[in-house]
Amino acid sequence: MKTIKTLQTLAIAILFIGFTSCESDDDNGPSRDAVESKLVENLAAPQTGGQGQPVGGDFTKFDFSTGMETTSETDWDIAFRGTTIAINGGITTGTTDEPVRNGNAAAAITTGTFNSVTNIEGLTFTQDADTAFAVPTGSDNGWYNYNFATNVVSPIPGKILIIKTRDDRYAKIEILSYYLNQDSSDPAGGRNYTFNYRYNPNENETSFE
Repeated sequence: MKTIKTLQTLAIAILFIGFTSCESDDDNGPSRDAVESKLVENLAAPQTGGQGQPVGGDFTKFDFSTGMETTSETDWDIAFRGTTIAINGGITTGTTDEPVRNGNAAAAITTGTFNSVTNIEGLTFTQDADTAFAVPTGSDNGWYNYNFATNVVSPIPGKILIIKTRDDRYAKIEILSYYLNQDSSDPAGGRNYTFNYRYNPNENETSFE
């Protein structure tokens, strides 16, 4: 009887170990955060001056990790003032009132539809420098065209901004409008950005899928 009980106990132990092993085999490693898609509407980016006068005023900073505008000196990725876009990487350009760079952000511009850009393959990233922004300024140089006849700023169709964030994540941006409520018929409503973005919150992952 003792021998039978001993064998039964041993069989149960082996069975338990087997189930424990199966549970471990189901572990696929650390979880992955989902890629996020959002629409930002009417992000105000005012400036002072212009029309031949010196341009100034604070940049409006945006943080992809929270999906919100921020006033933080450090926790921001991209910043807007008028038609100028700064990133939190590189050095100051010498522009009045621009934010200090203290992150590792960089930018690239590619051509395609928002959905067709699925990763950063083949892109060259640059940071803000002492003579230029990583996202070029001026009509037809970067993300927009300026119509001198109508005084309208229009996003260039098919221009997608790719941002490497301050902490080595990636986001893609499609700027839809520069005007309040996307109404370009009222020039006074300018300097209000509406844009789509898709953000991968996983460090060093280069896919937007």
